[in-house]
Amino acid sequence: MEKHITYKKVASYEAEYGDIKKVLLLYSGGLDTSVILKWLQDVYKVKVITLTLDIGQQKDDLEAVKQKALTFGAEKAFVHDAKDEFANLILSKGIKANASYQGDYHLSTPMGRVITSQIAVEYALEHGVDAIAHGCTGKGNDQVRFDGYITTLAPKLKVIAPIREWHMSRDEEIAYAKENKIPVTAKKDFPYSVDDNMWGMTWEGGEIEDFTKVPHIEKFLTAYTLPEKSKLKKELVTLTFKKGIPTHINGVAYPLSKLIQKLNEMGGAHGVGITHVIEDRLVGLKSRGVYEQPGAHVIITAHKVLEQAVCTRHLNETKSALDTKWAYMCYGALWHDPLMDAIHAFQDSVNEKVTGIVTLALYTGVVEVVALDSPYTLHSASFNVGEGYNYNVNASAGFVEVYTLQMRMAKQRK
Repeated sequence: MEKHITYKKVASYEAEYGDIKKVLLLYSGGLDTSVILKWLQDVYKVKVITLTLDIGQQKDDLEAVKQKALTFGAEKAFVHDAKDEFANLILSKGIKANASYQGDYHLSTPMGRVITSQIAVEYALEHGVDAIAHGCTGKGNDQVRFDGYITTLAPKLKVIAPIREWHMSRDEEIAYAKENKIPVTAKKDFPYSVDDNMWGMTWEGGEIEDFTKVPHIEKFLTAYTLPEKSKLKKELVTLTFKKGIPTHINGVAYPLSKLIQKLNEMGGAHGVGITHVIEDRLVGLKSRGVYEQPGAHVIITAHKVLEQAVCTRHLNETKSALDTKWAYMCYGALWHDPLMDAIHAFQDSVNEKVTGIVTLALYTGVVEVVALDSPYTLHSASFNVGEGYNYNVNASAGFVEVYTLQMRMAKQRK
């Protein structure tokens, strides 16, 4: 356990041994943070308080997580219910931006890190800690998010990332936990890790990391029904939006956090929202993940189509480009950059008219928009004579002649 000595600290915000007395640990109760809780006490000789956020985890027993922290040396263990804060302050912005990164990954983890960092800083300042510790690796994106957000919001706080320091392999971590009688779910025959919140569960590890192998999703996707095992008939669901945010399911009103969790159950029963993504990490690596996000996928699918129906072509094209930029900024640990504030202002403006009712069909892993109704829809085309929004068919031929002029001239000049 002296391997940490080989790690050389070069960043000014990294805590040095002996300079701190009290640490707040972002604690999930999994393998990494369970080991870190003991390791901080052994190596840094500090008092540790833990913070666990309830952001709608779909599989965790948070009371058990709290008791585990206290059992293994935490001076205090806090569980903070942040479901509404997460949904209303962060996920609402993701919905308006059609949150998707390099495919159908709806950015559950990056958005979760935003709210976690904000609340962690609040607790750290309230309880007078010297540093915040987290369980991120030196090869992942989350170290950039946590380190960057914490030091942006509280420049005087230090950060400890033990996994960057100790160089233990996963097997060595498991052995360390066993040696210290720390119960963990990770085992050699279950090498997967998950980040879990109401917007999605992101799975990595094991054969998922090997692009040549087919992930054994039946081993780890246990929260919802796999598409091939769904016995349900096609289900039509209506989703009501007001200014870009979903408010009702089948006519019944829900707070956003509960609406998302309800759609997780409904979409999950049909196996909706499972996606395999090969993505570019911030640190230059490519990685693969399998993501389980039924509620998020239903909402983003509905929002995209409703937005497309009420916006002009030029507005849709510009927004699509800014949605992509937003996704890269969110994924890329730049939530507090002024550009994000500007994009959010644009998204709010566009979504003023994203109001209406969307009907979706859910069936064996697929979600499709099959109907929508909005007072702001720009739909006007019809095959029936006399229908349409002041459309003068007599002007069509003249439009065609002018519109195709340069194409025809270029072809003739060849």
